[in-house]
Amino acid sequence: MTNLSEEISNLIDKKRTLFTQLSDQIWEFAETRFEEFRSADLLCEALEKEAFTVSRGVAGLETGFIASYGSGHPIIAILGEYDALAGLSQQAHSVKFEPIVKNGNGHGCGHNLLGVGSLAAAIAVKEYMKEHKLAGTVQYFGCPAEESGYGKAFMARDGYFKDVDVAFSWHPSTMNAVMHSTANAVIHAHFKFKGRSAHAAAAPHLGRSALDAVELMNVGVNYMREHIVDEARVHYAVTNTGGMAPNVVQADAEVTYLIRAPKPDQVRDLYNRVADCARGAALMTQTKLDFEIQGSCHNLIPNLTLEKVMHEHMQQLGFPDVSENDIEFTQAIYETLTEEEKHTAALQSGKKMAVQLAERPIADFVVPLSEKETFMGGSTDVADVSWNVPTAQCVTSTWAFGTPFHTWQAVAQGKTEYAHDAMLLAGKAIACTAITALQKPELLENAKKELAERLDGETYTALIPKELTPVQYKQKEYQTI
Repeated sequence: MTNLSEEISNLIDKKRTLFTQLSDQIWEFAETRFEEFRSADLLCEALEKEAFTVSRGVAGLETGFIASYGSGHPIIAILGEYDALAGLSQQAHSVKFEPIVKNGNGHGCGHNLLGVGSLAAAIAVKEYMKEHKLAGTVQYFGCPAEESGYGKAFMARDGYFKDVDVAFSWHPSTMNAVMHSTANAVIHAHFKFKGRSAHAAAAPHLGRSALDAVELMNVGVNYMREHIVDEARVHYAVTNTGGMAPNVVQADAEVTYLIRAPKPDQVRDLYNRVADCARGAALMTQTKLDFEIQGSCHNLIPNLTLEKVMHEHMQQLGFPDVSENDIEFTQAIYETLTEEEKHTAALQSGKKMAVQLAERPIADFVVPLSEKETFMGGSTDVADVSWNVPTAQCVTSTWAFGTPFHTWQAVAQGKTEYAHDAMLLAGKAIACTAITALQKPELLENAKKELAERLDGETYTALIPKELTPVQYKQKEYQTI
């Protein structure tokens, strides 16, 4: 493995400048779900220059694509994301909240790094296949809208993973580790109420308040929380209150929901119960109700067979040396966290590790692989891939210890040297594991056997309705940056 690790490291390090520039450019674009036009174009152009054949617009996703090199089996899928989050605009390399654009977008989940780290892996696998004349295909899946749009779920629903043998991904984090985790399934649904406006003082009896319906629905769902499984999560945001005038009965109001549970059948049941709360609210207020699922994903299925190989490669690779400037910056970022955030990080990492990282808050080591499965309360559309094909993921320390996801602190660290180092470590680990899978048919066979055992007869049926199409946006005209 040492020779493979060294060769892959050299292949990726030779193109370090390219990869860091691509990541930083996507950080600057900061495009949110289904609107990642410039980010997708940038990645497609980079892949085409590396002799990949690119198919755009897959599964009805304007910013989704698949780039392929090679032919035949095994087919290795490497998953990339590049969407940002709304409201997280932030100056890079700053240790205070400092938006570039008020209420603008920012890469608070590090998907600028994620997409390019996976790109580095795909290119390295291609170069290795070419040099060593390996049979098979490497595919880079350009996956938009992981943050609530669930691009991979649309791809899985439409059968784009049916011929894939194995898939790999990674995620920015505060540790270097291989994930052996599952996660909640989720349904994202939107509810619209239509009432009748009236003068709220002169003729309130003529009005039928859509805002009342939204509030009553939310009250009903909040009472429901006592009677759902412990791991389930239900979140909502009122997206339309009907206007700013309190002396008008609001004729229109809307609310959007994320409904999570550990299993697909559980989340379907919860969704139906939430929908019943909405129907009841409409009956009580004599308003009309329209609602639809806007996206969804399954629970994540881990694969220990692949994870053991990935972890071994990560240990061989190790984390690059961290400069004193990087240590000082991570310490400053760590000090911006609340005591509660620091305490939460300590609980998650363990007391001994927390003490070490509080003094030097950049993880430059690889966490031992635990075969005990952990549970994440959140959700990821990598899950839909994992139901179709054996899937393994790692995380790397792109952020200072304790950095919460989806925060300005994560955005501020998105262009640092240690974030770039961690991004490329992930790319190297994925590439090494992918090449091992290409060279060892028994590894693929065992990984597929494990997936079948974990599914225990269950088959994949997308939670997204067949008729649902991804959100479509018109590409804007942009000035060259």
